[in-house]
Amino acid sequence: MFKYPGLRESAAGRASEAGHRCSVRNIEKLEVKPLLRIASVIDAINERVGRAVYWLVLVTVLVSAGNAVSRKVFDLSSNSLLEIQWYLFAAIFLLGAGYTLKRNEHVRIDVLAGRFSPRTQAWIDILGGLLFLLPMTSVVLYYSWPYFVTSIVSQESSSNPGGLIVWPAKALIVIGFGLLFLQGVAETIKRINVLAQPVEKGR
Repeated sequence: MFKYPGLRESAAGRASEAGHRCSVRNIEKLEVKPLLRIASVIDAINERVGRAVYWLVLVTVLVSAGNAVSRKVFDLSSNSLLEIQWYLFAAIFLLGAGYTLKRNEHVRIDVLAGRFSPRTQAWIDILGGLLFLLPMTSVVLYYSWPYFVTSIVSQESSSNPGGLIVWPAKALIVIGFGLLFLQGVAETIKRINVLAQPVEKGR
């Protein structure tokens, strides 16, 4: 009976390689699980903040309407009321950014990406997060933090008569982009989890 050591070694090599891939995948799952808990905490934070921002929309409408009525009917107005409106608009935009990312409601072009498999889409999101979103938010945080600290130390105020202090508005930049950065981390973790799942046959 003839023996084929090369064939046997090849089969053993494939079995070893398959076993290695399985072990690596199991390790990936073990590593992703604690990261998913971190992602769920970030999701919960942005979910709460986002729901609170809903009420800021109502407050903004009431303040804007009250300011318009007092100015048109009673000929009364103040710079502080106008600046409150600006602060509220800024709070809605900045504090809601992370929540919007969590809900996947940001404007995006899916003409091509929508045709790809979930794993390919996960790769696109991971690369987009690591190469664009996280670096961009990091740069904004890096430069906005001293901007905020200087404002709060000096108790910077608006240059308009009767205007408000400025540092709360600058704090919104730090908080808003901080929440967006955290949500970017959470979304990246969730996409990594998609890649860590076993590939189904036919995909």
